[in-house]
Amino acid sequence: MSDEAGVLALFAKLAEAWNRGDGAAYGQCFTDDATYVAWVGTIYRGAADIGRSHQVLFDTFLKDTKLTTEGAVDVRFYGEDTAVLTTRGDVGKKPSKGAKVQTFTLVRQNGEWKIAAFQNTKRHSLLERISFRFQPGIRPAA
Repeated sequence: MSDEAGVLALFAKLAEAWNRGDGAAYGQCFTDDATYVAWVGTIYRGAADIGRSHQVLFDTFLKDTKLTTEGAVDVRFYGEDTAVLTTRGDVGKKPSKGAKVQTFTLVRQNGEWKIAAFQNTKRHSLLERISFRFQPGIRPAA
């Protein structure tokens, strides 16, 4: 399996765990010392805390939600054992595509890709369009 395929397989595993509402499996996608920043700004540390807190969320506020994604926007490698994955997606009972942007920093440990850091940001596409209209120079090149 190529490095990119391995990274994308981990992302698929993460999404499958979310869609099953399986906090333990979700947490297993992260390193023991991972940092997880939720879109509301909450910071979780470590696979165990990420899995535990997500199980509570899956049992309550996020019960029966699905993670949808536009897929990988970008995968970049920084050496043999480090990658950065950027995605667009959303969660909900009827999530919209692209409502949030996620950045994953991944490391390979014992031959297996794990998420070491995660940042989730709510996307404000209307504000983006307005900003780009009035200041075209801030539009990303890619």
